[in-house]
Amino acid sequence: MTEHDYEDLGLVAGLEIHQQLDTETKLFCNCPTELREPEESDRRFTRFLHPTKSELGELDQAALEESRVEREFEYLAYDTTCLVEEDDEPPHRLDDEAQAVVLEIAQLLDMDVVDQAHVMRKIVVDGSNTSGFQRSTLMASDGEISTSDGAVGIEDLMLEEESAQRVEETDDGVRYSLDRLGIPLVEIGTKPDIRSPEQAREAAETIGMLLRSTGKVKRGLGTIRQDVNISIEEGARVEVKGVQSLEDIDDLVENEVHRQVRLLELRDELRERDASVGDVVDVTDTFADTESGVIGSALESGGKVTAVPLYGFDGLVGAEIQPDRRLGTELSDHAKRHGAGGIFHTDELPAYGVTGDEVAALREAVGAGDDDAVAIVAADPETADLAVEAAAERAETALEGVPEETRGANEDGTTRYLRPLPGAARMYPETDVPPVEPDPSEVETPELLTEKVERYQSEYDLGAALAEQVAYGERMPLFERAVERLGADPTLAAQTVESTVTELRRDGVPVENLTEDHFLGTLEAVADGETAKGNVGEVLTALAESPDLTAAEAIEQEGLGSAGEDEVREAVVEVVERNEGQVEEQGMQAFSALMGEAMGALGGKADGDTVSELLREEIQKRA
Repeated sequence: MTEHDYEDLGLVAGLEIHQQLDTETKLFCNCPTELREPEESDRRFTRFLHPTKSELGELDQAALEESRVEREFEYLAYDTTCLVEEDDEPPHRLDDEAQAVVLEIAQLLDMDVVDQAHVMRKIVVDGSNTSGFQRSTLMASDGEISTSDGAVGIEDLMLEEESAQRVEETDDGVRYSLDRLGIPLVEIGTKPDIRSPEQAREAAETIGMLLRSTGKVKRGLGTIRQDVNISIEEGARVEVKGVQSLEDIDDLVENEVHRQVRLLELRDELRERDASVGDVVDVTDTFADTESGVIGSALESGGKVTAVPLYGFDGLVGAEIQPDRRLGTELSDHAKRHGAGGIFHTDELPAYGVTGDEVAALREAVGAGDDDAVAIVAADPETADLAVEAAAERAETALEGVPEETRGANEDGTTRYLRPLPGAARMYPETDVPPVEPDPSEVETPELLTEKVERYQSEYDLGAALAEQVAYGERMPLFERAVERLGADPTLAAQTVESTVTELRRDGVPVENLTEDHFLGTLEAVADGETAKGNVGEVLTALAESPDLTAAEAIEQEGLGSAGEDEVREAVVEVVERNEGQVEEQGMQAFSALMGEAMGALGGKADGDTVSELLREEIQKRA
């Protein structure tokens, strides 16, 4: 792919970071914030959603296009699902814990907190919220972060409710799970200060570090999402939704810049050709005897084939604009929004069972010459008409250059069309939730993760690598509770929550079953001398396999209780006496061999430090 001069192209980018908060309850009700398996659902209900007008009588274009596809939304409910989540009861007041976390984040971003926060409704009719809108609250504005390429301003900090979790497509629409709906979510929007792919990634990493510094955000796949707004000087603003990984951001920005550059090049070529888009034509008769499986199947089901001539487009519909994505892919994305499987176009035909004679007949049927292209859709009559019209509209915008739109991130760093950009008509006040007056003076500024790394090294004597691993790790709050509340050995606690868990996972132990109480109970047992620190892995394994056990019960079940000092000394003396000749001959050089034998004799009932100390004493007595 061509390398670009981003400054010369006038690249402007901004980020929207969406992060779930790790609170006890949801934002507008008292339901827990834990995810459930779809199989746990005990009931279901369905809804049909439609857009509503704003206070000024306007309809949001993104919501309007979404509603053109008639779909049924099915929701999986659980024994924890309440009437608020089902939209059968008004929302409760904003959750206090979520507000406190947001104020911490505002301080870390050096933002100005609002005097009074008002909840707004944001129209969403894709089924991801039972109410047809998402509740969102502006909490702070006008902040800043630093990057190696300069400061990036923070425009706003929003407190929102998370959407329902998409489970699967159904024959009638989409199935959602209500376990995720309502989890507190912060949205951080930067100003359009980003000027390179590398700066976009660094800004996202910095914001992610600040969020994790609170110790009160959820971790794992899907708990943080990045949206990126990208434009170049002659292009248009494009919002790319759903970037799951920080590692993808720079590739995504590069690919979007390349896409806009290629669309501008295609625009210039089309204008030179005096290209245009013709009228939609029914060409079903052209394919009456087709051997194409896709087209034949549609016609056998009572469908039709519709076509649109693209005058002057020959060779350009198949032109690549992103890796493995072409202008024809853009047309197809729009057609798919209306239920079609996609489009065929003459830059790729004859193929897929369509013959050369059929292509020639198609061109004749729509009045297309050698310099023209033709796009077709085969589907049921309504879908075929809507889909080919959508493809034709996208072809029209190719004559203008880059359309403003919302796109979805693909796993390979490319993007696909989702919907038009939302407008101001999308937001209106929420009348069921009273405003709140945030008080940032009651909140302490959290310690940054970078500062934690330094403190762990100086205060707890952790190595640099282990200190960073723990500070940036998912169980950092657990580590701090173990050390500060239980007096656990810092090195043991750090190794337990990081390397020990990793090793157990590699061995197939279901570590996802381990709770905070399991870890704290195990480390407390070691601190109290109830089991040896060498047994931590075995205790956690037992707890992972039987999560209902306490640490004390697991220790007893596995026979991992600690031996008293008399029992340890007795075992050590027995080992030394059994090897008396070796001790007399080698002295302390016999230590290593006897240490292993002593530890084996005790069967994990004593710490190595204790055994080592007593063994040295007994050897010295006899040396």
